Parts: sequence; C-alpha cells; structure tokens
Amino acid sequence: MEVPSAKHETRHRRLTPLRVLRGLICLLVLLLTAFMMIVYCGFFSTVVLRLFSVHYSRKVTAFFFSSWLALWPFLFEKINKTKVIFSGDDVPARERVLLICNHRTEVDWMYLWDLALRKDSLGYIKYILKSSLMKLPVFGWSFQILEFIPVERKWEVDEAKMRQMLSKFKDPRDPLWLVLFPEGTDFTEQKCLRNKKYAAENGLPILKNLLLPKSKGFNACLEDLRSTLDAVYDVTIGYKHRCPSFLDNVFGVDPSEVHIHIRRVTLDDIPLSEREVTSWLMDTFQRKDQLLSNFNSEGYFPLHGAELNLSTVKCLINVMLVLVLTGIHSQAASRSACRKNFI
Repeated sequence: MEVPSAKHETRHRRLTPLRVLRGLICLLVLLLTAFMMIVYCGFFSTVVLRLFSVHYSRKVTAFFFSSWLALWPFLFEKINKTKVIFSGDDVPARERVLLICNHRTEVDWMYLWDLALRKDSLGYIKYILKSSLMKLPVFGWSFQILEFIPVERKWEVDEAKMRQMLSKFKDPRDPLWLVLFPEGTDFTEQKCLRNKKYAAENGLPILKNLLLPKSKGFNACLEDLRSTLDAVYDVTIGYKHRCPSFLDNVFGVDPSEVHIHIRRVTLDDIPLSEREVTSWLMDTFQRKDQLLSNFNSEGYFPLHGAELNLSTVKCLINVMLVLVLTGIHSQAASRSACRKNFI
C-alpha cells in the first residue's frame, strides 16, 4: 500500500463554533445514554443476573454496553473523520488476550475501542487504570460495571486488589481483552527527561519516545491468567499530527490520523520467572521505542494491515438502537412517576 507523504496531509483542524456545538451535543448524548444504560440495563445485568450466572451476566452486560461504547468509534471515525490505520499482525475475533500498550496521551485507551469493535470484543474489553477515573460521574460508574481494575500505582497497595480482580477473569468461556499500560502514566517531555536521568544512573536503556515500563502488574497478569490466555498483544499507538486531549477528540480538532501497530506474542515466547519477564518487557519497550522513532520520521508503521473501515450503516443502526433503548426506558420512567404523582 502506498502511504502519502506527511507533507501533504491535513494538519490540526481549527476549533470552530460549529465543531464546539457538535461536540457538546455528542458529549451530552453520550452522557445521557450512559446514564440510562447504567440505571436500566446495568442493574439488571450486573446485579440480578449475576445471582444466577456470572457468565450470562457478563454476556448481557457486554451486549448492552458494547452498543454504548460503539458510539465512541462512531464519533471518532464517522463524525470527526479521524482515520484509524492498523498495521502489523492480525487479531482473531473473540480471543482471550492481554494487551500492553504505550501511553502517549490521556485518550490512548479510547482508540483501542476502534480495534475491539472490529473484533466483536468491545463489550469484553477491560482496562487497568488509575482509580481516580473510577470516581468520575456516569463514566466511572460504567467502568465499574464493566469490571475495570482500579490502581493507585503503588504496588504494595494495588497487589491484593488487582489479584482479587484477576481471579474473577479465569473462566475460559468469557472472552477477555485486558489492557495494561506498563508505563503507568501518560508520556510528557518532562517525565521523559526524568526517566532518561534515572535510566542513565541505573544502567537501564534510555528511551526517547516512551517511559520505562513497570513490570509488577504485567507479571501479575501473566501469573494469574497465563493458562487461560490465547496470546499477548504488543500494541503501539502513534498520532498525526498532534497528540489529542479528551476535548480534542470530542470537538474533532485532533488527531487527523491514529496509527495502531499490533504484534502478536505467544505465551510460549514469554518467560516464566519475574526477573526474566522484567527483562522481556524492557526489550519489548526498546523495540517499541525504535518503532515510534521510525513512525515519527516516516509518518507510518510498517506492515499495513487490512482492517476494514467501519460500516456507516451498521454504526447508524447501533446509534438508533441505543437511542431507542434509552428512549423507551426514559418514557417508562416518566409514566411511572406520573402515576405516582396522580395517586
């Protein structure tokens, strides 16, 4: 596939009043539909059904909340016209996998929804993320229903909670996409300089585009889930032409392109001991760092994949499904309230 030169690509889009209005409307719709999903679907699927079957509880939760999560790729790719370009190895649908990803900005994790949607695994994606995000109104409640793992980024505090959560993900009947960001925080130039100084003082590799990976959480995931996983995926994300913030995504001003490179790693290729796992992870991040350096100079990752574009028709049907579901529940709640007031 011929890749266009970066010199001719559209750069940062202007923040116009129309983009602001459109973004605020989309954000309002996302918030309202999330709230309705939590109230009317979340309680039934995660509380009532779980009394009878954890497996079917997760299946129903995945159905309802994947419909809502799919609104985000629709916003990114269809409304904002952001190109999402995949490269590297193919990802079979409905696997049980662990994904390790670089953390370039605060919204990296949202673009993994674009990949999961294409693999029919959107409702089964789970993140290991900082605990403060679980406290966000509405969105944080959704994260709890979807069984995201909150961490304080202090291993002595996080280990027991993390292993308790991991122990619940061992049923091989349940698809699983567990996402871990080994850097532990998003990349900034200031953090990078501190990392380089620390690496030089301790004889560690000096990375230009990444922070040094932390191996404790990755090793715990392998120890607890190795026997139930199909593979580990090394995912590297690059942006054109500026790393986006959350509001950049909402208003559609950045990025113009998101490039996602995927490398499949079999469990047999990852060592067993914690010391060797730490060394393997560091080697992996050195490879990712070189990959990002090449991306920054060339404008693309190697081995372009053949992932299809999202179907506009399917996206619109999903939007209508979510709006109809939330509308029906909203009307039912209004009628119930009216009856009570009348009585």
